[in-house]
This record gives sequence, structure tokens and C-alpha cells, in this order.
Amino acid sequence: MAKILVGLSGGVDSSVAAALLLQQGHEVTAAYMKNWINEENIAGHCPWEEDIRDARAVAETLGIEFKVVNLMRDYRERVVDSLLRGYTEGVTPNPDVLCNREMKFGVFLDHALAEGYEFVATGHYARIRENWDGTRDILRGVDPNKDQTYFLALLRQQQLRHALFPIGHLTKPEVREVAARFGLATAAKKDSQGICFIGEVKMSDFLRHHVPDQPGDIVTTDGRKVGTHRGLHLYTLGQRKGIGVPSNTENKAFVVVEKRGSTRELVVGFDQPDTPGLYSDASLITGLSFCNRAVTESARIEAAPRYRSRAVPVDFQPQEPGPGRALVTWSEPQRALTPGQICVFYEGEVLLGGGIFAEIRGRETF
Repeated sequence: MAKILVGLSGGVDSSVAAALLLQQGHEVTAAYMKNWINEENIAGHCPWEEDIRDARAVAETLGIEFKVVNLMRDYRERVVDSLLRGYTEGVTPNPDVLCNREMKFGVFLDHALAEGYEFVATGHYARIRENWDGTRDILRGVDPNKDQTYFLALLRQQQLRHALFPIGHLTKPEVREVAARFGLATAAKKDSQGICFIGEVKMSDFLRHHVPDQPGDIVTTDGRKVGTHRGLHLYTLGQRKGIGVPSNTENKAFVVVEKRGSTRELVVGFDQPDTPGLYSDASLITGLSFCNRAVTESARIEAAPRYRSRAVPVDFQPQEPGPGRALVTWSEPQRALTPGQICVFYEGEVLLGGGIFAEIRGRETF
């Protein structure tokens, strides 16, 4: 029997994680991580009060202790400031990946260990494998539609030693069935679609509130001005909707292909394979982090450029100065690879780790 602190978010997944651990005979305490409050009237709904009520109701049903852990200052410093800095510099960070490394299995894990808990458990759709040498690997969740290993790619071995993912062997419908069987208030609750712990707030609204407008021109790949924008940080590469430029007379849709920070130009082209800058087959990855054993030599592995994208074979080539950099050559061209986003590496169902897209080019230019 282990002493476990479950991060109870107020959703069905973490609720079932707590229920299953209790059923297995562990000493379980539930904690809601209070990371952000929508006090600034940003457009959208920030349901933290409702989430706390639901989490407390689940804990009461299970008969376990419940507490709220205030991590707002750490979240601002470790996640939000980094997020805003990235957008200001013209890249597109992933707050959910950062939240897992810095908060759930960072500050929150440190809190748990200091309080005498042996593990932190969450409702991620992922699995842990114990190896013969005492190390641990993260495996994909069995539900391909919900697998969340992408968001865990920057976790390190010392964090995994104290991590549990109790629902990774279940599908989403099975999770809801378990929740109903335990009579949990979250059994039919809709999944959150918002930013990690910020709530159901559109990223564009959040950025408008925190990053000053820096207007510029919208230009085509051949240099024609077709409109103006309020700031490059409000757009992502590959974006098709909300650009503010109508389709041309041939009814071809525009897509964002480049953001030129020096001139504040947003470059758009047609959404087709031969559009310059839209597809690329090589990437420089920095900030490499591995969950277990590092990949230190040239290797043929698989990589996923974004959540829910298909992992495809790549040639992985470590770069000097190492060990935190690698050149990744894709077996097939990838659409709208984006600086600041996370590239995640796999070997079969095993999550190897990940890094940050730093440069996107054709393989012949590296």
C-alpha cells in the first residue's frame, strides 16, 4: 500500500484515477491545484470554482481527504511568463507540456514529497512500465483517441519515479462507466477544452489581454499586401481561419506560412503542398529531454510534431554542441511545423522524450 496524492482537477479522468487507487487499497488524498483565476475579465469561462466543487464532491463520495493547493505564483512564474515571453518573441509555446513538467510533476510533486506522499497520480491517458533495471518508461495509453503521452514528453526519470497514471489501460467510455459505477458527480461531465488550468479562454483573447498589439501588414508569398494584422503573436503557422483575409477570386483559401518578426509581416499563401514554407522535411530540435535513456547517436525513430498527429519515421542526428540539440529529417514532408512547439519522439509505444522546434527548413539547407 502506498501513500498517494491525486491531482483532482474536477474532471472525470482524475476522479476515476482516485477511485481506482482507493479500490486497490492505497492511502489516497485528493488535491486540487489552484493555478490560475480569471480575475481579469478575459472573454471566456474560467470554471475553477465549479471544478473545485466537483472535485470536493468526488472526494466526499470516495471518503478521502480533499485539499486545495495554491500554486498560483509558481504557475505565473513557470508557465504563464514563459508562454507570454515565447509569443512576444514570435514563437508558439505549448503551455500544457510545460505545465506537466513544471507544475504537476514539478512544484506539485515537490509539495507531495515534502508532505510524505510517495507518488503523485493524475488522470492522463498513459501507462508506466517498470523495467528490470529499476527505471520507468512511459507507454502510450491504450485508447488511441485519448493517448496523452505527447503532453508528458518533457518529464524526466526522477519525476517518473513518483508518477502514476491509473487510467492509461482504459478507454474513455470505460472511464465513464467506472465513474458511474462509483457514483461520481463527474461521470457525465464534459471534458475541458481550455488552456491548462486557465480555463475555457481562447488563446487569442488571453494574448490580447497580456501582449500589446504590434500591427503589421499581411502579405502574400509573392510580396503583395492583402491586409493588416494586430500582432504576429495572434497567429500560428498553418492557420486557415480567422486570418482576416478573404479567399481570392479563384476561391482558394489563404493559410499562414511565415511570421517575419523584423518587418512585422504576416505571410500567407494558398493551402496546397507546393506553397513555399508550408511544408518542410527537416527540423532543428533544441532543449531535448528524455524520459529514460537519452538518444545520443544517430537513430531511426518516430516523431510526432503535434498532439494527435501521426508519429512518422525520422532520422535523428545529434548536433554539436550537444546533448540538447538534434537534426530531425522527416520521412515525409510535414505541414506547418512551428517554432516553439514540441516535437515528441517514440520507439513503438514507448515515449522516448521530446524537444522544441527551433528551426524549420528543407533538409538541403541544413
